[in-house]
Amino acid sequence: MTSGITSDPAPARLSVGVVSAGRVGTAVGEALERVGHVVFGVAAVSDASRARAQERLPDAQILPATDVARRSELLILAVPDQELAGLVGGLAATGAVKPGTLVMHVSGANGVGILEPLTARGAVPLAIHPAMTFSGKAEDTSRLQSACFGVTARDDIGYAIAQALVLEMGGEPVRVREDARTLYHAALAHGSNHLVTVVVDALDALRAALAHQELLGQELVLDAPGGVAERVLAPLLSAALDNVLRRGQAALTGPVMRGDSATVARHLDALVEVDPRIAAGYRALSLRTAQQARSADDMVNLLENWGPAT
Repeated sequence: MTSGITSDPAPARLSVGVVSAGRVGTAVGEALERVGHVVFGVAAVSDASRARAQERLPDAQILPATDVARRSELLILAVPDQELAGLVGGLAATGAVKPGTLVMHVSGANGVGILEPLTARGAVPLAIHPAMTFSGKAEDTSRLQSACFGVTARDDIGYAIAQALVLEMGGEPVRVREDARTLYHAALAHGSNHLVTVVVDALDALRAALAHQELLGQELVLDAPGGVAERVLAPLLSAALDNVLRRGQAALTGPVMRGDSATVARHLDALVEVDPRIAAGYRALSLRTAQQARSADDMVNLLENWGPAT
């Protein structure tokens, strides 16, 4: 006699191959292994990538890319953006990718069009990009569980597969149109890469302001990361980021928002003394801030016409 209660069968486990063992490829491979897929092989050429593969994916064999492709049910292409088209063309020419293979790349800038040589041979193309910065350390895999993934596919079946893979890894899938991939990637680069640039410039200026004035027994202000300047700036940066993500433009504070053009002018003069390039960056971002905040004409005119005194 049966209870009449049945359970769903376990989801199909995929045989996964990764080309190559960079920061993203190893993290995605490890995340898929954690939910039961099997990463059987990794293409890794450099000493660093081979070491990373052995550490993060110890059960995977290190194989040539064609061998990885030939044996994969899910083939992950994790090479740099500029190498992706060449890799796809090379794999298509060898015939290593079998019809029906799920071929997934992790490039933010590209959709599924770049996979067309493999799609034409029967592969299922997927563009699944984790919107996250990777350090190459083990914590990258855990961070995928809180990341959004920009997904692009050729049809509804592809989107369903992409969504399932992302949800299995614990991430949030976000649909990105094929023709919007460049804009999507530009937005991410503008927000993340330029944030690093702004913070590095701010730290340089702050070190110049604080150095050689340490209190008795205080840590010296040095150029190495993780010091006094970082501790001063960290709470401000964290609060600003949290506020803008929750409140948008209403989070803006500071002299541009207040219309204090005299203070902004003094900032520019002081920054020139440290590095004219930092002053130029401050001016450009202040002008964009003034435009967003619809500042008064005197602020806009100052920022449009300012130049260091000669």
